[in-house]
Amino acid sequence: MIRALVFDFDGLILETETPAHQSWAEIYREHGHDLPMDRWYDYIGSDTGFDPAGHLAALVGEGFDASTTKARRDLRKTELIAALDVMAGVRDYVADAKRLGLSLAVASSSSRKWVLGHLQRLRLHAEWDAVFTRDDVARTKPAPDLYLAAVEALGVRPREAVAFEDSRNGIAAAKDAGLVCVAVPNALTAAMDLSRADLRLGSLAETPLERLLAVLSAL
Repeated sequence: MIRALVFDFDGLILETETPAHQSWAEIYREHGHDLPMDRWYDYIGSDTGFDPAGHLAALVGEGFDASTTKARRDLRKTELIAALDVMAGVRDYVADAKRLGLSLAVASSSSRKWVLGHLQRLRLHAEWDAVFTRDDVARTKPAPDLYLAAVEALGVRPREAVAFEDSRNGIAAAKDAGLVCVAVPNALTAAMDLSRADLRLGSLAETPLERLLAVLSAL
């Protein structure tokens, strides 16, 4: 029996993945380079590994100001994300989970300030029984720590929880923690290999929660 839902944040609740990529891609193009997608895919869903500023600095060479460039990129990303609303279907899933008596958590490799700030802006901050971010664990995704912390806080066993993820790093974290995992890719992550997920949806809006739970129970 499913007793809890655990949501990734970036790219799943709020589609921050495209602005994050776009803001770096614009800066790369300014310097005559392309942002390597293979490196970027490895970076999505985690906060370790690829360093775009350092990588571009190595390509450009002398005279490149990495700190100023990163600050300018962060401002551009913030500008793009400020115009976004919650992704399709998320509010319905949250409301239906409440109605069905399911516990709710967020498990994100981003910072607590980032996640809570946007949840407050979206008026979703009061809906969660637990929120776990990179500030709460030793290792972020693809390690399972965030999901293990979430299910422990919710008082459920991993197999009693469904994780919703948009990236292969997130799916790896959820599956290695023992959760059922539903992939819900966005425009940027749709080309990834997400085959470790138990099920893949085009969006949460396409399948009501109760129908999804019925499908999962039959797997």
